[in-house]
Amino acid sequence: MPPGSENATRPEGESADRPEDPGGPVTAVQRLEAEARRAESPCGDSSMVWRSWGEGPALVLLHGGAGSWQHWVRTVPAFSRTRRVLAPDLPGLGDSADPPAPPEMATIGAVVAEGINALLGPRATYDLVGFSFGASVGGHVVLLHGERVRSLTLVGAGGLVRPRTPMVLERVRDKTGDALVQAHRANLQRIMIADPARIDALAIAIQDWNARHARLDSPALIGKRPLALSLPQVRVPVNAIWGERDQLAYYSLQDRIAALRALCPAVELRVIPVAGHWVAYELADAFNAALAELLGRGRQTGRLASSGAAEGDHA
Repeated sequence: MPPGSENATRPEGESADRPEDPGGPVTAVQRLEAEARRAESPCGDSSMVWRSWGEGPALVLLHGGAGSWQHWVRTVPAFSRTRRVLAPDLPGLGDSADPPAPPEMATIGAVVAEGINALLGPRATYDLVGFSFGASVGGHVVLLHGERVRSLTLVGAGGLVRPRTPMVLERVRDKTGDALVQAHRANLQRIMIADPARIDALAIAIQDWNARHARLDSPALIGKRPLALSLPQVRVPVNAIWGERDQLAYYSLQDRIAALRALCPAVELRVIPVAGHWVAYELADAFNAALAELLGRGRQTGRLASSGAAEGDHA
């Protein structure tokens, strides 16, 4: 497929190891796969895979570490009614090829920025949302695209403070059957979802697929505090959303908020009560409402700025 081209019918079909049972837990993922327009852009020796839905103002969603576009399974339907939503698999993750070696955040950001140019055009504007590792990638994309990015929204952002000893996760690649399911459930509770009752079959299926397709060592890149480097240079509106019980950070939520405000004093912040790190999945309705409100604020700010410029032109 030529780089940047799109295919509404996805002749490649689903990945060979994707369960096909229409009544199974991955039905929501299968449905979005079927509805998606698939595209590819250059990435290392091969390509980066994108999926898009809907029409309207562009909204780019960047998933978290060891993840894929499926982190947004409950976000895409809410926004594709009124927007063109683009969700890639980031380099070295999901269906996308590995980034050029050695992997660096600036290189990955450049690959993503090139893909956005290929899909939207080199002058198109868009809103950018990054979850966890994707937030750090987003910061570097903004450095390349500048004010073409209407707003940058950081969700459960890492890369703000110096890393401490990471939490220990259950090994999954040597497990099968119920042992594998229980390992994924334990890891989801430790790092992603605060309420164990919300760890359902779909969350486990997504976690399993993502883990089996991850090659990039994203924690190593986050450990270099990429947002602490990029945010002081960002000149577009910045928003942040966290789950109140975000487990992934090695610091308290208030410490992370303080670090973010020190880097970006004008940030608009929303905290979703009782939610964990994967807030866009665990409390999707609350997250979608908060994101819609923040994106709406950005549009209002843009209209006011345009109005002020027009009045100045007539003065």
